[in-house]
Amino acid sequence: MEVFPLLLVLSVWWSRTWDSANADSIIHIGAIFDESAKKDDEVFRTAVGDLNQNEEILQTEKITFSVTFVDGNNPFQAVQEACELMNQGILALVSSIGCTSAGSLQSLADAMHIPHLFIQRSTAGTPRSGCGLTRSNRNDDYTLSVRPPVYLNDVILRVVTEYAWQKFIIFYDSEYDIRGIQEFLDKVSQQGMDVALQKVENNINKMITTLFDTMRIEELNRYRDTLRRAILVMNPATAKSFITEVVETNLVAFDCHWIIINEEINDVDVQELVRRSIGRLTIIRQTFPVPQNISQRCFRGNHRISSTLCDPKDPFAQNMEISNLYIYDTVLLLANAFHKKLEDRKWHSMASLSCIRKNSKPWQGGRSMLETIKKGGVSGLTGELEFGENGGNPNVHFEILGTNYGEELGRGVRKLGCWNPVTGLNGSLTDKKLENNMRGVVLRVVTVLEEPFVMVSENVLGKPKKYQGFSIDVLDALSNYLGFNYEIYVAPDHKYGSPQEDGTWNGLVGELVFKRADIGISALTITPDRENVVDFTTRYMDYSVGVLLRRAEKTVDMFACLAPFDLSLWACIAGTVLLVGLLVYLLNWLNPPRLQMGSMTSTTLYNSMWFVYGSFVQQGGEVPYTTLATRMMMGAWWLFALIVISSYTANLAAFLTITRIESSIQSLQDLSKQTDIPYGTVLDSAVYEHVRMKGMNPFERDSMYSQMWRMINRSNGSENNVLESQAGIQKVKYGNYAFVWDAAVLEYVAINDPDCSFYTIGNTVADRGYGIALQHGSPYRDVFSQRILELQQNGDMDILKHKWWPKNGQCDLYSSVDTKQKGGALDIKSFAGVFCILAAGIVLSCFIAMLETWWNKRKGSRVPSKEASSLQNETTSERRNAWPLRPCLKLGTSTWRSQASSHGLHQSSQLGGPLDDP
Repeated sequence: MEVFPLLLVLSVWWSRTWDSANADSIIHIGAIFDESAKKDDEVFRTAVGDLNQNEEILQTEKITFSVTFVDGNNPFQAVQEACELMNQGILALVSSIGCTSAGSLQSLADAMHIPHLFIQRSTAGTPRSGCGLTRSNRNDDYTLSVRPPVYLNDVILRVVTEYAWQKFIIFYDSEYDIRGIQEFLDKVSQQGMDVALQKVENNINKMITTLFDTMRIEELNRYRDTLRRAILVMNPATAKSFITEVVETNLVAFDCHWIIINEEINDVDVQELVRRSIGRLTIIRQTFPVPQNISQRCFRGNHRISSTLCDPKDPFAQNMEISNLYIYDTVLLLANAFHKKLEDRKWHSMASLSCIRKNSKPWQGGRSMLETIKKGGVSGLTGELEFGENGGNPNVHFEILGTNYGEELGRGVRKLGCWNPVTGLNGSLTDKKLENNMRGVVLRVVTVLEEPFVMVSENVLGKPKKYQGFSIDVLDALSNYLGFNYEIYVAPDHKYGSPQEDGTWNGLVGELVFKRADIGISALTITPDRENVVDFTTRYMDYSVGVLLRRAEKTVDMFACLAPFDLSLWACIAGTVLLVGLLVYLLNWLNPPRLQMGSMTSTTLYNSMWFVYGSFVQQGGEVPYTTLATRMMMGAWWLFALIVISSYTANLAAFLTITRIESSIQSLQDLSKQTDIPYGTVLDSAVYEHVRMKGMNPFERDSMYSQMWRMINRSNGSENNVLESQAGIQKVKYGNYAFVWDAAVLEYVAINDPDCSFYTIGNTVADRGYGIALQHGSPYRDVFSQRILELQQNGDMDILKHKWWPKNGQCDLYSSVDTKQKGGALDIKSFAGVFCILAAGIVLSCFIAMLETWWNKRKGSRVPSKEASSLQNETTSERRNAWPLRPCLKLGTSTWRSQASSHGLHQSSQLGGPLDDP
């Protein structure tokens, strides 16, 4: 477990021993490496060994060195080790550490006038962030940056701009300083781009698991959409693990496009990243020129590089980091500077410097050595290494590699372009998966028959079936615009699709999951479970749950004329007629009315009843009752009759003209609260699952769904549910049943039913929609969605809807009875009862007339003189009853006699005998 510290101690001991053995050398350099940079030390020693063997550069001189390792995050240790190296006497200081200790070493080198060649390195291959070393215009800046400045901000901004991204997410590992891309974030924010940031933890598997545990389905789907465009700023090892996890957990699709940017990506990393990823991948890395002549790869001028570093097939060379390459070139640059100093005979001997003493003086030859190094240049493993006026290396080149969109792992990679600070981007970058022209593309379409979305229009034996419907019209609109052709077939099990116990899917969705079809279209709703396994376009029609019920049958009531009054009221009226007639008779009997002479009407019970009935039906009476009591009675009766007849007339008119009968079920709430009409849906359908999820959710505030679920789930769903929607519609039409299904389908059925025997109720809130399903990661999703939005925007989608759901249909969708009528005329059915009453009256009167005729004939044949005797007795009785009135009638006797004479009547014939005067 302690192998590395032991190697570190042995390395320092060996370097010190080797230095003492070569103490007579005039060239001595010091090196400070991060304690994790084992390869930096190996390459540094290899470079010194190669140059010591090259007599053309240093002639007989040899380079000696001292190497020390420090903690990159401990600036105090770095300064302490540097002071010890300066005390030994060095001509230059080479450091390969992070930014934390670089600033301290810069200050020390400036103070002691020791040329400091700084090679920035990052931890574990994480992308670099700018160190921000302070540089002045004075001549006391002795630090030279061997590695070029960090251009990641400039490169990634240009690439994102070329791809025309507007929304993406940036992933960065835990070792990266996010401040390194602050400039990029500021610029994209100014351009209106939507950028999200997310840190990738070391335990990637735990991070992904936490996402699934904490996010709801809707949030997870939005997160998946965000991952379609992503930038990875992380070391290659973390990038490989991250890509593997998101691909295995189905978080990314085949239409995703990720950009990985890191200077430390070698060829092996590129192939591994491409093999693990899906969709499109763009890789941005720093590249270095390679000689075209293979035999010259290990030669740089008059210097030969060790084959372990320049041979691309060597394992050591394949796994070298960029900092290793710059270390080798730094040693080569120093050797050429020492060579020039030796040739010019301007050599300044090394001096032992002390950093501790206050009166310590800097090295006198430091400025001359620094100028020689800055003016020099070398062609090495990293290309041209030289320094500008600001002490930085301006030579850097980035290579942009990429793959095409595809559905297979391990696709080929090709060079897309290159970038450098001088000329910028050289190449064309586009992110168009599909053009509007899809001519020549043949898509296999799976569907489920559902009116009016998909229906068979023509089925000729031996020929492919032809289909029509709203969804087919939408598909044809996409086909005509994009230019593709399609072959359509019905799902073998005629189902939309649901997850099975083994985790697979059946139905239409299953055909897409198993890649037997390219797209699926029908009355298919977008649900979270389906979006986990397939992709959906944007909704092309809103979806809501509806209920189909049978319209109440309008029964024929022959006695509709009696309907304005209740039966009990009619009984009361009939009883009142009898009662008032009896009271009139009694009042007349107790106080007989004064009849006019010659009146033939008697105050019998029959006449009283007839008089009351005639006045009730507003036909008048025959007997002029003159008593005050009788008149008061009849006045009250006439007022009563007026009110009753007026109320009857008004109610009869309203009753005969209003034909709409309100049903007791007018909403889903009404349906859930009743149990008289059973209801159900298609078993294992999206509606079934929607009601089940809502009904079994203990946090659902509305109890409507729990009540509906109890009805639908009777006998485990087998009692009230059906296997197909058509079976549910037929069950409604011919039985006592309500069918819960897609509102759009039910409205079409209700509109086009020839008998107009259906009506629908539904929920006006559209919480989901109908969409076109595609294989997960299909490249057609975005282009289909864009075209659907265009159809909705220009009104073409509404035209297609009105074709199948006309506003003025032959049937009323929402009326619970048949409301088809011709104008406002009343039919014979409304007055059938009136004619029946008239017919009954005619028949009854004819029967009574025949009965009276028969009775009179039979009575007359038996006693022919009895009628005359009866008439004489009745007249004699009346004369006796009228005797007290003779004084009152004395004055009118002559008049009466004269009237009788004028009519040719004799007293004997009228009264049955002579009339005696008093």
